[in-house]
Amino acid sequence: MTHTRGDLFDPVFGAGSDTAVAAQVSDHAWVAALLEVEAALTRAASTAGLATAEQAATVTAVAARLAAPGGIDVADLGRKSAAGGNPVIPLVKILRAACAEHGVPASAVHVGATSQDVMDSALMLLSRRAGRLVLADLRAAANAAAELARVHRATPMVARTLGQQALPTTFGALAVSWLTGLDDAAEQLERALSALPVQFGGAAGTLAAVHPHGLTVADALADELGLARQVVPWHTTRTPVAALAAALGVAAGAISKPATDVTAMASTEFGEVAEDAPGGSSAMPHKQNPVAAITARAAARRVPGLVSTVLSSMDHEFARAAGAWHAEWETVCDLLRLTGGAAHRLASSLGGLRVRPDAMARNLDITGGLILAERVTGALAAHTDAARDIVTAAAASGTPLDQAPEITAHLTAGELRDLLDPAHYLGHAVDLVDRALASRTTGGHP
Repeated sequence: MTHTRGDLFDPVFGAGSDTAVAAQVSDHAWVAALLEVEAALTRAASTAGLATAEQAATVTAVAARLAAPGGIDVADLGRKSAAGGNPVIPLVKILRAACAEHGVPASAVHVGATSQDVMDSALMLLSRRAGRLVLADLRAAANAAAELARVHRATPMVARTLGQQALPTTFGALAVSWLTGLDDAAEQLERALSALPVQFGGAAGTLAAVHPHGLTVADALADELGLARQVVPWHTTRTPVAALAAALGVAAGAISKPATDVTAMASTEFGEVAEDAPGGSSAMPHKQNPVAAITARAAARRVPGLVSTVLSSMDHEFARAAGAWHAEWETVCDLLRLTGGAAHRLASSLGGLRVRPDAMARNLDITGGLILAERVTGALAAHTDAARDIVTAAAASGTPLDQAPEITAHLTAGELRDLLDPAHYLGHAVDLVDRALASRTTGGHP
């Protein structure tokens, strides 16, 4: 079974061989998908009279038997694949030989196809199946963020910009930024998955071997596999693969945002959130590391380079690429596995996140009211044109704003108490949470 790295590290990134996504892009899954395409092709050919219904049924049954565990020696198939540069060539020989034992002629297997037709269609099958699992975890993470936003829509916390405290906001508003990014990424991924097309063009993309039935067989093959129908063969027009890779890259980026925030907020100095099952340290018993967020971030960081590999491999020459096509197979599988691992780890992190409003309140107070300087300046401006200079000077000197003589000369203690209450300067934070949650529901999101 293939791995992004191996049994030692893959589980850390949520991409271990025991995960659902990894199972969908394993070596066995690849072989099963290739055989599934071959069987579907014979059935599609039978609709145009290029094979009989009985032959199609036999090929389907034999392919299913070979696709079962132990039906094909994957390692041996891999060795035999080296000569032709892909596993379809030796696999077709095996399938034809097995079908011949039941009286099916070689002409009824791999009808009118080239190796790339089978490889690309199988990759589309694997991508759609694995991608749906990635999408489910992406949605789960978004749903967890939505619940955090709902519960903490009005929980005050510090908004931080450029690493500094800025103004008061709510934790719900921060969680909304997580869920909207995750929802957007999920929508883009869903579109890319739904658009994944069948591939059927024959040796040079003209369908000459099955003329005049080529277009009929191509559409029937798409329907048999549940893939989108192709407009024309796309052997060297790799936009479907690139769109999938880009969508997975966007998803990884959307995952990284909340994972980064959670990691920072769980730090000792902030202490604003904690994961439900934090990891420890081999040397420091007191450590409570946000491991799920950390590893989600780590897996996601490996994705952009893989996206780049796919995008830089789009320059397929003429009717068949020499190398650029081959570079996609494992790259796309690794993209699915790592993005799926990142999504799974983030869903775990957000789904069990413990929020600490008391720590958020404490952090709101550590500047002594300076994060409300904007509000004080606005109120003071009604009394003096030097309002900004006065507040800036007080902040620079470290004088609390409710004790600076130049300010108290114009604003009463009661006014300043109200002005310096973070809960009274949240702007539209709560409204934005409500708007986002309402839009998410009416827009058809989970």
